[in-house]
Order: sequence, then structure tokens, then C-alpha cells
Amino acid sequence: MSSAVELPSSDLTADISVLEKNGFRLDVIFPADAPRVAELSADGIRLRLDTTSTASASTVLVNGLAEASTLSAGVELREREEVFPPSGFSDEFVHMQGGEWGVGRAGMHYRDLIPKRHGGRVIASHIRISEPGPVPDYVHHHDIRFQMIYCRRGRVEVVYEDQGDSFWMTEGDCVLQPPNIRHRVLASDGGLEVVEIASPAEHPTYIEHEFELPTATIDTERNFGGQRFSFDRADDTEWTNAGSGWQQRATGIEEATGGIASVRVLRGSGESEPLSGTHDGDLCLLFVLTGSATITRSGVTHDLGIDDSIAVPRDEAWSLVAVTDDVTVLHVAITAEEA
Repeated sequence: MSSAVELPSSDLTADISVLEKNGFRLDVIFPADAPRVAELSADGIRLRLDTTSTASASTVLVNGLAEASTLSAGVELREREEVFPPSGFSDEFVHMQGGEWGVGRAGMHYRDLIPKRHGGRVIASHIRISEPGPVPDYVHHHDIRFQMIYCRRGRVEVVYEDQGDSFWMTEGDCVLQPPNIRHRVLASDGGLEVVEIASPAEHPTYIEHEFELPTATIDTERNFGGQRFSFDRADDTEWTNAGSGWQQRATGIEEATGGIASVRVLRGSGESEPLSGTHDGDLCLLFVLTGSATITRSGVTHDLGIDDSIAVPRDEAWSLVAVTDDVTVLHVAITAEEA
């Protein structure tokens, strides 16, 4: 028999009737002559009503509830609401220097680069794994609009659905994780740091208990929610002219997402002219990888060092001025989500 949630009942017949009206199916009832236990199921949940139960009254969340109801022993039936409701949008200028590290999923340490997360529309995290060896991760996928990982330092072994065997990401490599692609972090060599950006900020992670990676099939052009997997190796990507004496190393993320986002690394020098920009989307983030630089916006100047980041609000012009000859900056932009 399947596992079930036990609920008290003082009127089994009436409770069965209410549950059936709300989409539950009666699976088991006993004994036949004087029923005291009934089991019903719907949408993957199994309820065990028991007239002899001493369990406390509970609340059952039901998809497509016909009407809010209360069973005989005080158990409430309520409509199951979206756990992660659509986010709003409220951006602001954020200059992140330092910040606290907290422990997140699978023992990884996270530093939040946009604490207020633009009203819930986007999350940007600096993540590190200090110890070498296997990572206590599991096969999972995310219900997201956009998600990317840029390898900041070190190496990490990952594996993705339909993309072949596991592979190692090294410093400068970048991956686009399209919506709901199953994946897993396998190991790191210690001293690993990545920059991860996702939208929306709070999104569900679904654990795949039976799904195994790598998959037997390989389909590198597979469509996942309108996007495809993209892996850009730094060593295989050429520097091109970005204007004003700057160079850029672009990724394939803009093409792979159908224009939802773009990711590039900018490289300048002390002789580079100001590199200017503005945006009307959900995110414009600059993260300093090496060297130092200065950014100006709204008449204010901000000095940026290694691991500092800037998030610029919509419709606010910014200019990036190189200060050192070895400056490189990760630049991520996400378009506005349609209402």
C-alpha cells in the first residue's frame, strides 16, 4: 500500500462525499459492514480517513478545489495556491562590495549580489565550494525563465540531460541552463567559485529520484522551454572589438535563449575610453573579475575592485572606465519579462 496522510474523521460517509466532490477518488474502505477507515487519492496525494485516529486536525491543499470545506473532525480543505507566485519588479542601483556568505543547497556557500532581488524578478549569487571532492548534489531541475553559471575560479564537474557525458567547467567557462533541464553537480577541485544568475529570484527546484544522468540519448539541439543548452569554453572563444578601446568575449547565450539574455566578458586597459550603456530590461549586472575599474552613473562615480559588482536600474546610463591594464568585467543583461 502507498504511504498516506492520516486524518481524523467523525463522519466517514460525509467526509468521503465532500472529498469526492473535490476531485478525490475512493480507493479503499474497510471493514465493509461498519466502515471506520477510508483511503482516497488525487494528484499524487493519498489521504487516510480514520474514525479512531487521534491525529490532530490538519489542512489539505487541493488543486482545483470546488469549494472550501471543513470535514467532520475539523480538517480544512483549501485551494492549493502557487508556491512561487509571479514576481513583481522594482529595481535599484546596487554596489556590492564584500557581504556575508551563507550556506545554501548541497552545502554550497552563497553571497547575494542583489539583496532585494529587483522585487523578486532576479537573483545573482557568488557561490563557492572550498573543499575538493564529490559534491552532495542530486539530479534536479529548476522551473525558471533564465539561469546561467559562469565559472569564476577553480573547476567543477557537471552533467546535463541529453548533453552527453559529464564535463569539467574551468575558469572563464559559461553555461546556460535552460528551463527544466535535468542536471547535477558532481565534484569540484576545491577553491571553486561561480557567478550564478537566475530569474525569477525564488523558483522551485524539483528533485529527480529515479532519473539517471548521463542520459543514453544525446540531443544538443533539444528545445527546453524555448531555449537550448549552451556551453561556452573560454579557451575556445575569441576576443572581438567592443568599441571605445574595449574587447569582448561573447557567449552563445543570447542565441540560445532567443534574445532573453546576453552574457559577455569585457576587457579594457588604462588607455580605453569610457564604455557606455543603458538598458530597459530586468537586469544589467557588471561583476569585476580581474583588475579594477570605475563606473559613473547619474553623476556619481564608484570604484570597483575584484569581486565587486554593480546592478544598474532601468533607463539609467552608465559608463565604465578602465583603471588598470588587466581589468576584465562580466556583463549580464536580461530583457524585461512580459506582464
